[in-house]
Amino acid sequence: MNNPFELEKSAQGKTLMVQGTTSDAGKTTLVAGLCRLFADLHIKVAPFKPQNMALNSAVTPCGGEIGRAQALQAKAARLPLDVDFNPILLKPNSDTGAQVIVHGKALSHNASSNMEASEYQDYKKVAMHAVLSSHQRLIKKYDLVVVEGAGSPAEINLREGDIANMGFAEAVDCPVLIIADIDKGGVFAQLVGTLMLLSQSEQDRVVGFVINRFRGDIKLLESGLTWLEQKTNKPVLGVLPYLHGLDISSEDALVTKQSSTQGTSSSGKVRIVVLVYPHISNHTDFDALRHHKDIDCQFLFAKGAEGDTSPEKIAIPPCDLIILPGSKNVRSDLSFLRQRGWHNDIAKHLRYGGKVIGICGGYQMLGQLIDDPDGLEGQAGSSKGLGYFAMKTVLKRQKILLNVSGLLQLAGQSVEICGYEIHAGESTFINDDEKPLDTLLDIQGDKQGLISEDGQIAACYLHGLFDQPNALKLFMHWLGHEVSQAPSIELLEEQAIERISQACQKHLDMAKIKQIITDWYK
Repeated sequence: MNNPFELEKSAQGKTLMVQGTTSDAGKTTLVAGLCRLFADLHIKVAPFKPQNMALNSAVTPCGGEIGRAQALQAKAARLPLDVDFNPILLKPNSDTGAQVIVHGKALSHNASSNMEASEYQDYKKVAMHAVLSSHQRLIKKYDLVVVEGAGSPAEINLREGDIANMGFAEAVDCPVLIIADIDKGGVFAQLVGTLMLLSQSEQDRVVGFVINRFRGDIKLLESGLTWLEQKTNKPVLGVLPYLHGLDISSEDALVTKQSSTQGTSSSGKVRIVVLVYPHISNHTDFDALRHHKDIDCQFLFAKGAEGDTSPEKIAIPPCDLIILPGSKNVRSDLSFLRQRGWHNDIAKHLRYGGKVIGICGGYQMLGQLIDDPDGLEGQAGSSKGLGYFAMKTVLKRQKILLNVSGLLQLAGQSVEICGYEIHAGESTFINDDEKPLDTLLDIQGDKQGLISEDGQIAACYLHGLFDQPNALKLFMHWLGHEVSQAPSIELLEEQAIERISQACQKHLDMAKIKQIITDWYK
């Protein structure tokens, strides 16, 4: 690889921050691309996001929890996961509240570790100490730390006590790139408007712009780029192309094949429906299904607000498999499921020979009782489950965070499988003398997960069930379908990172970016 510049050891301890004009402007992908590019130049680089709000998370080797975006960026930097890459993770469990994760662990300042938005606003001063301590550790270990901001730095109502964007940049005194998505339209208004809403000191640390997702003739854009540079006195450091078909682990937005529940089906011979409830978590579990050419994976979105007592009913369509995914608020999402009549659709689906899989929170829903005595996920209390397994689940303060491997046992066959567990629930049989059901997984010698006596319902706590091609193929065999071998999710993600890195190398002025970093720290 032709090295466009040399970042010498003098770069040790330096920081470059990427902020966006909006959410989904391309911050995550740009940081991932820069991390891979710098890593390939043998520069010790690490990703960092001070504060992340997401229900998609990953488990670190030390048993901590970070956002999946930072897990992707760590992979791009060729690093093992580290809780310092994402010191503050907020996992929403209502419209106004979230569980607060600090350095990989749920906050233990109260029984539930949950905070309402107003309470968290007061907590930000404490959170900033956690953010800065992680950053300090990283700059001592790495030559360069590439930081991802959150949302937009120009959100006026969030400026006070900010730890995610300019508040952090000012605290550590680092240069900032601002990226904008031209595909959404109004890119010049986005960039100029964002810059104008910043204070003078914040404007001064903006060292350049990156325009993302451009398609067309670049010559038609050049006059606008010239105007932008003259108007703001800031350089445009690159125009990244629209990378068609790019599909990487989503930070939070649910990526689907269909734009709605009535979307056109694919030609896949296996029909799978994933139920989407308000607090669905770790929906990256289904990326492998979306990518498989023999599988039509549909996501069923319900109409009507959460808690609506008379929501519009959207029936679960005919399919081979219904999946109940993970949830950050299991009892609330179970109520949501019942209000939409989906519990009746599931029963009908099973009567006609269909099959069901429950993952994590979905596993808990399939039991007889879910008890949350301390109000860990909302209001304290108990909920009646769907009743398919003779088990009960009690939510406990100590969250289980594990990377695990073992054997998937299904349809008289077994294959190796690995994944991760993130849950506060502990599930046990209600009566010890009841006939035990078959177990789905053998993980490190422990029988885990359940298969119903009739073989139609399977459930477990393991996320990543379908990520290994052999495991996915066995699940499809259980459904009565033989499918082609699919590439692994790990391979697909690696290919996506390489595409992003190559686009950065080709379309960004890396020599100028290197000079900006060097000059800032002189």
